[in-house]
Amino acid sequence: MKTENQNKKSSVCNCLNLRRASLAITEIYDHYLAPSQLSVSQFSILKHIRAIEPVSVSALAAEIRLDRTTLVRNLKPLEQQGLIHDIAQPGTRNRQLCLTAAGKEKIELAHVYWQQAQERIEAQLGLEDTKILQELLLKIEVLEP
Repeated sequence: MKTENQNKKSSVCNCLNLRRASLAITEIYDHYLAPSQLSVSQFSILKHIRAIEPVSVSALAAEIRLDRTTLVRNLKPLEQQGLIHDIAQPGTRNRQLCLTAAGKEKIELAHVYWQQAQERIEAQLGLEDTKILQELLLKIEVLEP
């Protein structure tokens, strides 16, 4: 594996480099979260719901900073698995999402695996570079066109 990594070169395109890095990080988290049967995206959605429940889909999308349509698509499997439910009054348009007991249990289980992924990345990058990465990503996130 080292030889393969040593042969990789950065692109002159920042966008391509960020996409490649994002895929690599997502792969690490998904690998560690696999025993929980959640992807890192699903885990993040559940954690955000738990933090601000009950929450509308629009408010959740804004909090996660994810396109509403993408979020709705990602909510369906979580509802089908019985991890979240809508507590809004029947007939109302504005859904109010909460975790079910199974959803709360799933987060507790998955959090252990998520923490292992965090530790793996910090071990590979080092604590100082991890902090620098987080600062740079925040700067990138707020860039304006």
